[in-house]
Amino acid sequence: MSIEIKHLTHIYNPGTPFEHKALDDINLKIEDNEFICIIGHTGSGKSTLIQHLNALLVPESGEVLLNGENIYVDKSKLKSVRQRVGLVFQYPEHQLFEMTVYKDVAYGPGNLGLPQEEIDSRVKNALETVGLDESVYDKSPFELSGGQRRRAAIAGVLAMEPEVLILDEPTAGLDPKGRDEILDSIKLMHEKRKIIVILVSHSMEDVAKLADRIIVLNDGKVALTGTPREVFSKVNELEKIGLAAPQITYVLSELAAKGYDVRTDIYTVAEATEELYKFLKQVK
Repeated sequence: MSIEIKHLTHIYNPGTPFEHKALDDINLKIEDNEFICIIGHTGSGKSTLIQHLNALLVPESGEVLLNGENIYVDKSKLKSVRQRVGLVFQYPEHQLFEMTVYKDVAYGPGNLGLPQEEIDSRVKNALETVGLDESVYDKSPFELSGGQRRRAAIAGVLAMEPEVLILDEPTAGLDPKGRDEILDSIKLMHEKRKIIVILVSHSMEDVAKLADRIIVLNDGKVALTGTPREVFSKVNELEKIGLAAPQITYVLSELAAKGYDVRTDIYTVAEATEELYKFLKQVK
């Protein structure tokens, strides 16, 4: 699976006093099995962009190609597109509605007319992938913790076996434990299923830890793209558009400014822990 976005422009309320260009000539290519993180300040176009990837929004101009095929040409194929490109909105647990977790996750596959054996297999695999076992199958989704409900909702999308999984702020509103559970589940799912994952996030720490590549949006345009190391090394450019490097990077930069011999090109807590451990050993 590959995704190619060509000259994508989207305008809300065109021809009215409220006209707003949310996306402006976006050009991107996403390869099979990439883990992409999209960052940008509020209103930069992140949510608008991802809603074009499974044709929930139609652009003013431009194309979105899945494996070279324009998803907007044949409307009869939109159902197939939305099966192949799964989209998890913010607070997806608000969309849970069945009496049990099992029934909720099975709802989508059931609508495909699959045999019961295949539905059972998909439900089991999806819930296992997000770290939920058989003990929750017969529970009401509303008996679960906030983090568990969020994972059950994500499992419902995974049960459709998409080739692309898009998640819009999947940790929003969760406590630290629930947040870590969600991120661990997403990372495991990507490693296990080998699909494209596109994650929208405001957390630079999460992005630094998870992304193969980061796409930075600003005012509807691609401002930067590259690996976490490439993007977060451009601190001044990020700060000009209201973003920042991960907090740990600033901590190490402060230590270096005070004369301590530590690296400043570090963007994850794991890297920082290792660097500080080396430093403390030298001090001793």
